[in-house]
Amino acid sequence: MSSRSEFLWYIPNDVKAGHRGDVADPDHNSLDTLTSQAEALEQHAWKGALIGTGWGRPDTFTIATALVARTTTFEPLIAVRPGYWRPANFASSAATLDHLSGGRVRVNVVSGPDALAAYGDQEGDQAHRYARTKEFMRLVRRLWTEENVTFTGKHFQVAGSTVAPKLAPIGDRRHPKLYFGGASEAAERVAATEADVQLFWGEPLDGVRQRIDRLKTLSKALDRDLPPLEFGLRITTLVRDTTEQAWADAEAKVAKMAKGAAGSWQDHRHGIAVGQQRLLDLARQGDVLDDNLYTAPGKFGGGGAGTTWLVGSAEDVARSLRRYEELGITQFVLSDTPYLSEIKRQGHQLLPLLT
Repeated sequence: MSSRSEFLWYIPNDVKAGHRGDVADPDHNSLDTLTSQAEALEQHAWKGALIGTGWGRPDTFTIATALVARTTTFEPLIAVRPGYWRPANFASSAATLDHLSGGRVRVNVVSGPDALAAYGDQEGDQAHRYARTKEFMRLVRRLWTEENVTFTGKHFQVAGSTVAPKLAPIGDRRHPKLYFGGASEAAERVAATEADVQLFWGEPLDGVRQRIDRLKTLSKALDRDLPPLEFGLRITTLVRDTTEQAWADAEAKVAKMAKGAAGSWQDHRHGIAVGQQRLLDLARQGDVLDDNLYTAPGKFGGGGAGTTWLVGSAEDVARSLRRYEELGITQFVLSDTPYLSEIKRQGHQLLPLLT
């Protein structure tokens, strides 16, 4: 694969044990447990990990800060919500952690449903939500790259704002990358003008190809004034020594999910966004799409990146990921459970085939 491609994992910060069928360990959310995952990612050549967000979960930014302090190369992809943070507060926090870590911060801006009232936030319709997200991303980037920023928008305002510490350029990197997801028309218009990386869920190749083409066209139509949009894939990868073993294990996992015995709790419980619905609809086309994209988990409680799985030997999964890269994907966020052992297994078996 291209040397431009980067491979990250997922760290499931949550007060509930047994996330997506992981071991229901009472120590699952301790600093030592989460650090062991971050350290294993470093040791097995992963770039870093997405750390999810949502009200009722531990604070994502705090966990990212703790893990950065305990590691040397691990890069947290920190999920944040525009209504949970004000732009200047967030820009300052992220700039501080980026400075302390030597430039290891990445940011995933999330606009999907959440328990907004629980933290005093409110949103209007979809157009309002994405208009606010657009302002948030534009203003945060300005605060990272300019001084004495004054901005008056419909949702956010600052006057004479200068973030300290000032971000130091690292090569051609001027600030943390802003990742963004969302499949609705409103979301894609935000991605086309404001995001550095558009993240896709695990759709079939044709669906991803169409979305990349549409986003490139939108970027031109909307006069994008940033470097070209990059594209990423967030998906479950179930890897075993042989193709046969992988499918046997995948089908056994789904059978447990169907019985409600696999800890089917998932991250997308506050409502179904357009991108999530696209994944759920795939099951109507068949249990297996392309060569090895397994849609059955979505029927039985798999949500988000757990809705569809790439299943097979390391060679099978690597072949599929290369096909996504040929479409233009350069950022890969993979995962499977149990998290720690799969960091090691896929770091040992899969990553050498991709880097």
